Amino acid sequence: MPVKLKPVEPAGKEMADMSLHTSDLVLVPGRQLKPLDTISGFQVRPGFFRFFGATVIPGGVNFTIQSHGATSCELLLFHRDAEEPFAALKFPDNYKIGFVYSMIVFGLDIEEFEYAYRLDGPYDEKKGLRFDKTKILLDPYARAVTGQSQWGCTNNPQHSYRARVVQNNFDWGLERNEPIPMEDLVIYELHVRGFTKSPSSGVSCPGTFRGLEEKIPYLKKLGINAVELMPVFEFDEMRDARLIDDNELLDYWGYNPVCFFAPNTSYSSSIEYNREGMELKRLIKALHDNEIDVILDVVFNHTAEGNEMGPSFCFKGFDNNIYYMLTPDGKYYNFSGCGNTLNCNHPVVQELILDCLRYWVTDYRVDGFRFDLASILGRSDNGTPLNQPPLLRSLAFDPILGNVKLIAEAWDAGGLYQVGSFPSWKRWAEWNGRYRDDMRCFLKGDAKMAGIAAQRMTGSPDLYDPVYRGGNASVNFLTCHDGFTLYDLYSYNQKHNEANGWDNTDGFDDNNSWNCGVEGDTDDQDILSLRFRMIKNACAVLMCSRGTPMFLSGDEFGDTRFGNNNPYCQDNLISWLDWNLLGKNADLFEFFRYMIAFRMEHPAIRKDLEPSYIGFPSMSIHNLVPWENEHMENSYAVCVLFAGYDEDEGREDLVYIAVNAHWYAADLTLPDLPEGYVWKIAVNTGDPKQQTFTEDQMPVAEKTIVLGERSVIVFVGETKE
Repeated sequence: MPVKLKPVEPAGKEMADMSLHTSDLVLVPGRQLKPLDTISGFQVRPGFFRFFGATVIPGGVNFTIQSHGATSCELLLFHRDAEEPFAALKFPDNYKIGFVYSMIVFGLDIEEFEYAYRLDGPYDEKKGLRFDKTKILLDPYARAVTGQSQWGCTNNPQHSYRARVVQNNFDWGLERNEPIPMEDLVIYELHVRGFTKSPSSGVSCPGTFRGLEEKIPYLKKLGINAVELMPVFEFDEMRDARLIDDNELLDYWGYNPVCFFAPNTSYSSSIEYNREGMELKRLIKALHDNEIDVILDVVFNHTAEGNEMGPSFCFKGFDNNIYYMLTPDGKYYNFSGCGNTLNCNHPVVQELILDCLRYWVTDYRVDGFRFDLASILGRSDNGTPLNQPPLLRSLAFDPILGNVKLIAEAWDAGGLYQVGSFPSWKRWAEWNGRYRDDMRCFLKGDAKMAGIAAQRMTGSPDLYDPVYRGGNASVNFLTCHDGFTLYDLYSYNQKHNEANGWDNTDGFDDNNSWNCGVEGDTDDQDILSLRFRMIKNACAVLMCSRGTPMFLSGDEFGDTRFGNNNPYCQDNLISWLDWNLLGKNADLFEFFRYMIAFRMEHPAIRKDLEPSYIGFPSMSIHNLVPWENEHMENSYAVCVLFAGYDEDEGREDLVYIAVNAHWYAADLTLPDLPEGYVWKIAVNTGDPKQQTFTEDQMPVAEKTIVLGERSVIVFVGETKE
């Protein structure tokens, strides 16, 4: 069936030079723009060389790509779901400037075609050249990828990905533009599909952006103000799909990107032909309307093309030796652990990443990015770490990204661990892996950890010098997608990844976990009580630590993965949140709500305030006796005092958190307060009857108080009533 054609604009109609705002072209009267040539029955002319991707213009579509090594390029047009193109338009020589090919094709209806490219050029694996004129290649700047719309199915079994042209006409209305300061965030990490896929979620569109939008009232009730979405870039969940014990295992997490500019269409509740991303934009706008920031987990360290044994569907066919780090014999460096490594500091790749992030900020209004295996972004083309990585510096100073949160996972699979030393220019924050590891050890009662725990609770100044890193470098976390849930952290001593099909060899072995006496499920009420107290301890300490707290979705109601600490392939009950636990563990949920609200109410925890009139420093570390911290290497207790004058509330803000990780109770002496002030108990996880207290309930504490075994008490200094 022939493609529908729209009338070509009459010759002589004034069209003009163009400028881009997001993906829209603004036409300004100025010069004649006429079709010059006919190729494959279409009227064409040289395009707008500075605008990569496919862009709608009046009367046609502008197609622009680049390749440094190709000798020729063809634009392929397909009917929807067709195996063969209905047209192949070879770019004439005069449609190329430098290494950029650009063509306007007139008369195209964007709803009636999909597109891809074929490039010819030299093939020499040892030189890293893999041009193949038989390969159908996806536009690196594609705004939508076809054949992926239904989860678990693909129309591209041979990795023949194609793109669709996307019309950007979403109305953001009066969008808020004030970013939430990093120190005021409480980040909630979640997987878009797993968050609502279980029938227990009760949403109308489970496993989708819309399903997540339906849960916004829940997020508001919980009190978080930022969601960190695991990868939403287009990925192929069927990559390496396999059957293990009759269970289909997929690439569920999505850390193998197919295209950086395109949202994952299988996360939409309906197919959005040529309007891909609308449901995601509605979700982001709804989150913003509810004062919740959106942070995307982005993967710029590798792609789904894999190593020399993997498919060639995009970057390999455009410029393999530019986009990937290659060994001298043309093989792939594998600092990602996934077969290949993006050559991020090559100028071409650097510009692609910058363009991509600008696109997500301007077209999707994203508030921040968490960069997976971010140490790779600081490696040179031969893999050596750079002192001043051009990409990281460019991201730090880019004007479009000026208010955007930049968060690094400051390590990679090649052994480059940069927690505390990631290049920052006072712009980059880090997932503080040392916080996770050290606090896990301390909270379960390991010896000689109290002094280190005190550093972590006070913003890790041993890692992040405030002069050189600023005050918001540390993202504190105890759990994330990668590893145990918080419930499993205190239910399992070892990982249980048998369902992954690798004989339990995958995933981390050093979890710093403790099963409280029984491995896995138990009916022993004493053990269950201890487990939930340990979870509450962890929550209280996380929310009372300087730095930005982050926790894994479901931790607030005791979600479990049954001991699997690497469920990257488990698209089933192992990974899906069980919302039935929200009712079963309502007490735990209310504790999380309380601690999040407590953190929000006490800015002294989050940042340095005006100096306290009482004379206390902004942060101070104590032992069981106040102002003593010289011999903490032999202690199992840590106390931290946060103090300052809150100008907004016109009051002293005094918070004293005492943590006892020992299996015996201890006597705690509180710091002296001036006349007219008392310490009140806001939280006591060791109280078997009531662990949290509202403002009018908080009991006044004695000068010396019993700090129970494996428990946390949080005090607030207030004036006497």
